[in-house]
Amino acid sequence: MTTLQKTVARVLKIGPSSVKDATSPVNVKRWDSFRGLVLITEIEKAFRVKFSMQEILSVKDVGSIKALLVKHGVDTDE
Repeated sequence: MTTLQKTVARVLKIGPSSVKDATSPVNVKRWDSFRGLVLITEIEKAFRVKFSMQEILSVKDVGSIKALLVKHGVDTDE
């Protein structure tokens, strides 16, 4: 289980095995706008990165979060 999976699972209160690239507000009932901001904040803390507002607004699912982390030089497999 990766740090990203653990963080997403903890914030959204879902099982870590449920966290896939396609996990999004469309298929996770608890992922509302508030929890989305909490999720971004927790990911920024966990990976010691800071996303721009434009990057935050581009987040559509876990896959797009991974892409942002890679852009910031983070290994998402850890």
